[in-house]
Amino acid sequence: QVQLAESGGGLVQAGGSLRLSCVASGRTFGRYAMGWFRQSPGKEREFVTASSWGGGTTYYADAVKGRFTFSRDNAKNTVYLEMNNLKSEDTAVYYCAASLSYVPYSDVARYSYWGQGTQVTVSS
Repeated sequence: QVQLAESGGGLVQAGGSLRLSCVASGRTFGRYAMGWFRQSPGKEREFVTASSWGGGTTYYADAVKGRFTFSRDNAKNTVYLEMNNLKSEDTAVYYCAASLSYVPYSDVARYSYWGQGTQVTVSS
């Protein structure tokens, strides 16, 4: 089992920045692909970004490309999501997820472990 805990959400004005963190515990963390997803009220959970274990392959959704950055510190069992130039449409609950695969898929179904989520609200 892997337990994931996100933090760092909050209220920010449009154009501002936030950094989300996700700490993993339980099974060995380093070999998993990790991803960030988000969900707004009435919408399905959607892909934001994901990265392979070594960070050599990272994918971003078009909506966040150039504004969001995924990073991970395997020594600390932690992944981060740096969010810059935030927009009102970025408002959502953000979840980190761990996959049992090395491949950083964008498909929600590929991820076996999920955090509880952290709320990000961007005011315009």
